[in-house]
Amino acid sequence: MTEEKKAEQVAVEPEIELDKKDVEEGKALAVISYFWLISLIVLLVKKDNEFVLFHARQGLVLAILATVFSLIPVIGWLLNIIVIIFAVVGIVKALAGEVWKMPFLGDFAQKIKF
Repeated sequence: MTEEKKAEQVAVEPEIELDKKDVEEGKALAVISYFWLISLIVLLVKKDNEFVLFHARQGLVLAILATVFSLIPVIGWLLNIIVIIFAVVGIVKALAGEVWKMPFLGDFAQKIKF
């Protein structure tokens, strides 16, 4: 890999290398992927952008959890507050062009393949 190519990529974790161009082009889709089931649409449409896929996978996991928690009276509703906090942090990180792996759920989300 040439020095120019290395300069254009951002290493987030050992297994994830993001191109700055992908980050800039994908910010909007990465942000809307945290709006529950829209993440599924984003996953299916934008398969070529690793930054968008990273955030869409996490958004999908949050959507599934929110749906399950909504079915559980009181405790589930309180747990949905944590889901909303994770979604807000994910949105802020996506807007900043950063990758943030959610505690407990981030590893699971990255195993989702489409």
